[in-house]
Amino acid sequence: MRDLGVGFRHLLNGQRWVARHGRQYGFGLLPGLITLVLYVAVLVALAVWGSDAVTWATPFADDWSSPWQGVFRGFLTVVLFALALLLAVLTFTAATLLIGQPFYESLSERTDADVSPDGTAPSSDRPMWRDLWISARDSLRILVRACVWGILLFALGFLPVVGQTVVPVLGFFVTGFFLTEELTSVALQRRDVDLRARLALLRSRKMLAWGFGVPLGLAFLVPVVAVFLMPGAVAGATLLTRDLLGEPLAEEQPESDEPVTA
Repeated sequence: MRDLGVGFRHLLNGQRWVARHGRQYGFGLLPGLITLVLYVAVLVALAVWGSDAVTWATPFADDWSSPWQGVFRGFLTVVLFALALLLAVLTFTAATLLIGQPFYESLSERTDADVSPDGTAPSSDRPMWRDLWISARDSLRILVRACVWGILLFALGFLPVVGQTVVPVLGFFVTGFFLTEELTSVALQRRDVDLRARLALLRSRKMLAWGFGVPLGLAFLVPVVAVFLMPGAVAGATLLTRDLLGEPLAEEQPESDEPVTA
């Protein structure tokens, strides 16, 4: 249980780190803002034309009598929007990290160097296009896993009592775990730790991952909040990565205000 508190402390310390490094925070906001605009546009389009899409996809219900046609298609419209919203929450971090890979890579490396006793940080010798490819590939694999969990939890949501109590709680823990995986991938990928090894690391300390990811997932339910927390979440995930790998932290963390270079 101690790891729950440790994970949450890493999250808070990440937010404190970016608060002390204003320029890094400002640059780190840009990818989240771009992703938010894209996601809001898609969700608005779905809200406006979702019912038309459901009508087009269910021609067999054209001859149904009232009110069953409206009830059936209305239910499918709600389900479609709910799934899109869940998918948006699950993929927001991955999409933001992919769009902002150069910014977050630099922010994570700067955090590493700042908290390292010797002032150095692990770095990757791979070209940027290679890192982008690995990040996109791994994000897709995580998305498939998250979607499987999402569909399973959605189906369990129809169970009486359990579906309205236990399942939502499980959903937040699943979301929190995958959020932690996506965010720690920035620092772990620089250390040449592949996806399978990353998942094994996090599974070995699930409480740590949940302590970091669950409160973050709750905050990310509000998209605007997600934008402002992303830079600190990347910094906090870097601190969590050092904890996972047993890397020491410096006693004092010097302040700095140098810009992030993409």
